[in-house]
Amino acid sequence: MKLWEIAHSRSGDKGNISNISLIVFNKSDYGLIKEKVTEERVKQWLGNKIKGNVERYELPQLGALNFVLFNALDGGVTSSTSLDKHGKSLSSFFLQMTI
Repeated sequence: MKLWEIAHSRSGDKGNISNISLIVFNKSDYGLIKEKVTEERVKQWLGNKIKGNVERYELPQLGALNFVLFNALDGGVTSSTSLDKHGKSLSSFFLQMTI
């Protein structure tokens, strides 16, 4: 199953750091994403776009995980030549992950 089938995502940025939240539609699916969507899997899935560490924060009351992606925006919004300087497409790509 793809993540988009059970969750939606939001993203944000600060400098060269991006964060992506993963929020389940139904809280009964929270345990599944908590088990399957690890820091290592996220870093592997997003590939060489993420040059730094990935940290995961759990928000069980919201049925959400938040991932902080370090060194992920080619230097940050003001210095990147990337077409997606804010990294908004990372959250869409993230939802394509199979669990």
